[in-house]
Amino acid sequence: MAAATARGAVPEAAWEFRLPLNPADLLRDSGPGCYVVQRVLPASELPPALTAFRSAFKAHGALAVLQHFDSLYSLLRCFQAAETAVKEDALELMMCVVSHHSNELPAIMHDSGLSRADCAAHLNALKMNCYLLTGLVDAFETETCRNALLEVNPSGKNKKNRTKTSGSFWEEEREPVLHLLTQLLQLDLRQLWGGSAVDEEFVSLMTGSCYHILENPSIGLQKYRATREAVTHLLAAVLTHYDHMFSAIVKITQMLQHFEHVAPVFAQAVSLWATEYGLKSLVGELLREIGQKFPQDLAHDTSGVKGYATFITELAEQIPALVLANMSVLLHLLNGESYMMRNAILAAMAEVLVRVLNGDQLEEAARGTRDKFLSMLQSHICDIHGFVRSRVLQLFARIVQCRVLPLTQFQSVVSVAVGRLKDKSVMVVKNAIQLLAAFLSNNPFSCKLSCTDLTEALKKEVQKLQEMRDRDRSTAAPVITSEEEWEAMLPEVRAATQQLFQPLQEGEEEVLEVGETVESTSEQITGLLRKLNYKSAARLTRKALCHFQGKEPFSGPAEESEEATILSVLKRLYTGSCPGENSEDSPRGSSSPQAEEVVPDKQPQTELAKQEMLVQYLQDAYNFSVKITEALSLISKMMHENCISVVQESIEFLVTASQFGVPQAVLGVRRMLPLIWSKEPGIKEAVLDAYRRLYLSPSGKSERARAQSLVHSLSLIMVDASLGTIQCLEEIISEFVQKDEIKPAVIQLLWERFTEKSQCSPLEQRAAVILLGMMARGKPEIVGSNLDVLVTVGLSEKVCEDYRLAQEVCNAISKLASNRKPALEQSNAPFRLPQDHMLFASLSETLSKGFAQPSGHWIPFMETAVTLIYKLAEGAGDICAHILQMCSQQALEKLEEADGQKAGVSPNRVSDGAGSLPTFMLMHLLSLVGQVALQQVQYLEVSVSTELRRRRCLREEEKSKKHSDSSMKKQRPLSTGNETTMEEELGLVGASADDTEAELIRSICETELLDDKHLLSAFVPLVLKVCKNPGLYSDPALSAAAALSLGKVCMISSEFCSSHLRLLLTMMEKSTLPGVRSNLIIAAGDLAIRFPNVVEPWTSHLCARLRDPCPSVRHTAGLVMTHLILEDMIKVKGQVSEMATLLIDPEEAIMGLAHNFFSELSNKDNAIYNLLPDIISHLSDPNCGIEEEPFHTIMRHLFSYISKDKQRESLVEKLCQRFRTVRTDRQYRDLSYCLTLLPLSERGLQKLQDNFDCFADKLQDPAVYSCFQTLLARFSRAGSKPEIKALAEDLEQKMSASHNRGLDSAVTCQEGSATPVTEATKQKPTRSSRHQPLSTANSGEDFVTPHAFQKQKCAQKRRPCKKAVITFSSDEENNSEDDLLAELREEETPTKTTPITRSSARQARRGNHLPLSFD
Repeated sequence: MAAATARGAVPEAAWEFRLPLNPADLLRDSGPGCYVVQRVLPASELPPALTAFRSAFKAHGALAVLQHFDSLYSLLRCFQAAETAVKEDALELMMCVVSHHSNELPAIMHDSGLSRADCAAHLNALKMNCYLLTGLVDAFETETCRNALLEVNPSGKNKKNRTKTSGSFWEEEREPVLHLLTQLLQLDLRQLWGGSAVDEEFVSLMTGSCYHILENPSIGLQKYRATREAVTHLLAAVLTHYDHMFSAIVKITQMLQHFEHVAPVFAQAVSLWATEYGLKSLVGELLREIGQKFPQDLAHDTSGVKGYATFITELAEQIPALVLANMSVLLHLLNGESYMMRNAILAAMAEVLVRVLNGDQLEEAARGTRDKFLSMLQSHICDIHGFVRSRVLQLFARIVQCRVLPLTQFQSVVSVAVGRLKDKSVMVVKNAIQLLAAFLSNNPFSCKLSCTDLTEALKKEVQKLQEMRDRDRSTAAPVITSEEEWEAMLPEVRAATQQLFQPLQEGEEEVLEVGETVESTSEQITGLLRKLNYKSAARLTRKALCHFQGKEPFSGPAEESEEATILSVLKRLYTGSCPGENSEDSPRGSSSPQAEEVVPDKQPQTELAKQEMLVQYLQDAYNFSVKITEALSLISKMMHENCISVVQESIEFLVTASQFGVPQAVLGVRRMLPLIWSKEPGIKEAVLDAYRRLYLSPSGKSERARAQSLVHSLSLIMVDASLGTIQCLEEIISEFVQKDEIKPAVIQLLWERFTEKSQCSPLEQRAAVILLGMMARGKPEIVGSNLDVLVTVGLSEKVCEDYRLAQEVCNAISKLASNRKPALEQSNAPFRLPQDHMLFASLSETLSKGFAQPSGHWIPFMETAVTLIYKLAEGAGDICAHILQMCSQQALEKLEEADGQKAGVSPNRVSDGAGSLPTFMLMHLLSLVGQVALQQVQYLEVSVSTELRRRRCLREEEKSKKHSDSSMKKQRPLSTGNETTMEEELGLVGASADDTEAELIRSICETELLDDKHLLSAFVPLVLKVCKNPGLYSDPALSAAAALSLGKVCMISSEFCSSHLRLLLTMMEKSTLPGVRSNLIIAAGDLAIRFPNVVEPWTSHLCARLRDPCPSVRHTAGLVMTHLILEDMIKVKGQVSEMATLLIDPEEAIMGLAHNFFSELSNKDNAIYNLLPDIISHLSDPNCGIEEEPFHTIMRHLFSYISKDKQRESLVEKLCQRFRTVRTDRQYRDLSYCLTLLPLSERGLQKLQDNFDCFADKLQDPAVYSCFQTLLARFSRAGSKPEIKALAEDLEQKMSASHNRGLDSAVTCQEGSATPVTEATKQKPTRSSRHQPLSTANSGEDFVTPHAFQKQKCAQKRRPCKKAVITFSSDEENNSEDDLLAELREEETPTKTTPITRSSARQARRGNHLPLSFD
């Protein structure tokens, strides 16, 4: 009724349903004969209206919509308000209507008797049905997307119901609807439009729903794959039958610009359309549409560029051949600003290279395109954007892995990749390493890339090639003239000429055009003869005879036949002979002699070509190996970078290089060992995996063979391995043992080597013991179950022949003590062996026997043995006292024996004793005393203290257990306050007990170990005598041993340390032996940890060794100071400035140590910021001895750690105010240079303006003025607000005025009288060398004792006289430097020191506060 009313008086055949651009247009009258919706039904009236429509459909079919369109239109208008069941029924109904209509249409359209009115009715019905169905599709799709966004919030109460109603039903019906529409569009619907093209509005209506579905962000998920395919086939039907290409191109480019997720979907769809539907032109049109975008627009539209880039990349992966055909329209975008578009085009190039332009059978044009693409890719390795450089390196890695990179491009790409290792971008460096690893893994040269081996092979083959060339030249056949060649080829030329006079076959004629001149035609004919194309040459000659009649060389006697004339011309052209000479063309008999001369030469020529190819191959392999070696040196330095991924890639590359036999890779593999201690799990696992691949996967058919290969490989690492290397390897092997990755066969073989059951060298035997000790750290039972074997074999009578084997045996046994589980320490007693165990008897006997024998390895063995005794023995002190007594008894007997022999000659030598006892015995004795003293202290501080704590904890647990058992029998108290108080009291009691135990240990060390009752006290005078008389005891080794023993004895008592610290530091400063100075630096560092209050006043003397002339001493001092400063064991004053001087040390190792120190120091909050003014104050002092250029180098490094804006602004202010306190021009220049190292912000500029008066008078110095100009110029380039720019211009004008005023005054002074020189300008540096020469060690009176309070008194006296200016702590210290250099007497040694509070007694007992080793 509504439809009829809407039509009114319009005849049924006359009205038309026009598809609206906007749904509301159907409510307005669009003109006569147009359908108009009369009334929109409310949601409550929709169910009966749908029922009526269903009944009408059953009665009248698809034409029922003509009467009931308004009902479904009303549903679309109030879709959100309608009930779910109504919407679902409407969709099912419309699917039935459209399906029914689709099935009827073929018969209707082929009905010749169909009236025009019926055709119009079916067309209107088709439009209405499709409009309603697509409207429902859009509505359901919109609702589904909206509900998906709402479901992101999981707090909705009706989440399940909402998902079911809006999602499940439509997801089930979406594909059937799309298939239904596809079926409809596959019909030839043009007949409904009178045979003309289908209306574009109808096509847009059908495709609009497809594009709407693709706008869903979830369409790319795997579960919607069938939906994507359905949409693709529907659009393919429209593109194929309805001329939708132009509209599709526009719509696709728009969606790519606005929806990033559709790029892969459209790439797959376009690929399908091009391959299955033959729409290849669509690819070119789409790429051309994208290529026509302006590069400036792409640079600003990042979302659109991302869609285009993804589409191009995905499309190249799907159909690379079609992309190649249209690549030219995109190449100009490589010069645009959008890096994403450059990445996409370069990725498409790489895909084309891998899948299309590959192989050796390419045509010339394809080969040129390949080389052009490779050249473009290679040029973008140095692109301005890091993402592009990184992406191109990834693309080249894929090209190399697919083995499609030509050998001619190999070397150039490798060279560029090596250069990218120095890139500032971490991603670029990472991908450069990956590319080089791909080159290594896929190199076409060799599996072993040793430069040495390749050099030898190359020289050998080059020499062989030269010999072959010389031999070829000496045995070369006579030169064949052109006439002889003509005679040889004449039969074939004559036969080809004769074919010209025979009838031509179809398609045989070649298009050969005569040149414009005789010369060009002659060259063309000669070229054809050289190429053996005789027939074409004869044909062209025949044409030339007609074209150039009578012109040389195309002329001949008139009486000759045409064939003879052609042959004559060809001969003249080939041989170059003039007319009249050799005009007779009769052949010279047979040409076989010529063949006999030519054929034997082919074989040598082939061999020569092969040899040249071999030489070129070896040369390329050598060049490749050289580049890989260069890369290794760079990558090895990257293993300590902060970026985890770069470190992991570096490790992976080193493993690959090692597998390919690059010798330098072995050094890199060793350098990665310290990374096993990394706190990053990824790096540690990478190191473990590297050694697992290199050593735990040996080759061999049997288990025994693989074990032998593994042991051999691990033994090679032990050759010349340092202590640090062995410790790192021990950590790795212990990890493998704990994970059961080392087979029992390997352990069995190691025991066989150690017991010499398997034949091996002494070095291999020692390596076997070391490896067993490493494995014992993971599983102590490996050593514990064979302890008697270790003692019997390693500590046998032959131990004097190889103390190093015995030393490693002791190290292996010590793993029994170092692997106790912490959880068991409190309940179980520590593992110790009885005092009468055979191990200690063997050690005592071995030490006493070796004491009287000169050996350079006895002392290291002794130190290890004494350490083992204190770790494992019950009553270790008694055992070591017995060893000391036996050794000292031997020394006395040797002394008495020597004195008895010389009693009559020199009786005074008995009291002296220096010449009576061998030097090595005295050195052995002093070393033994020092080691026993040190281990006794460590035994008390660690083992005894831990055991006391363990026993106390057991007593407390037993007491608390008894208390709890007794309280269970009584009524449980109701109040918990008493329990809390009791727990607090127990905590206080525990802390008090800790302090009591610590005080007990300290009192033993202070009062008992060095008193007259203890054995050590008897040897202390001997140690002091040797140390105090370097002239009498002049042996370097003896002096080093005595100094080391003195340092170890000082560890016992703070009183003894305070009394003899002066002697120890005097030796450290004045000894001429670098070994003595290095040992004493380590000893002083350990004393600073154990007795910080005693050593603190002498810290400056320890820092003085940072300028020692010997590099090894400076390196040791740097290590000690690094440890002390980073562990906060000493006050940080001028020490940091001394450490800063190591940044310019000529030794690379020392410079690297300083870099690591400041890198670690920067991790502490504001540490470098707080210390930087003090460092500048010290280093800019003329007396420091640092020149300007080295000062600049140091400052550049230190200022790189200042990254916070507030710190920079504060430093600007401090440095400006510092101009008032400095005295020399050099200091002005240094301060101004430091200012240029700070990025100037707006606040920093304001600070500069506020403190202008501080440096205004210094601007007359050109260097200072230049620095401030640089600072302001950098700020102006950065750009800022107008008022800030005005401030900068004002400051610049003031600076210029001050500079010019200073110049004018300087000119005036020069014209007048000479200006008197101030005291400040007269001062000159007192030291020109940074490394202080050593003083002569004449006596201890010249040694300077520091005064702790004099500088403070001076500062207090000066304060009232000074104005309120900002100064640094370094200024006060510099002012009292002359006082520090004053010589003091022994009794003036400082008695009051600045206390350094130790956290607790528990911290004092830690093992890391004790020296573990001395170099």
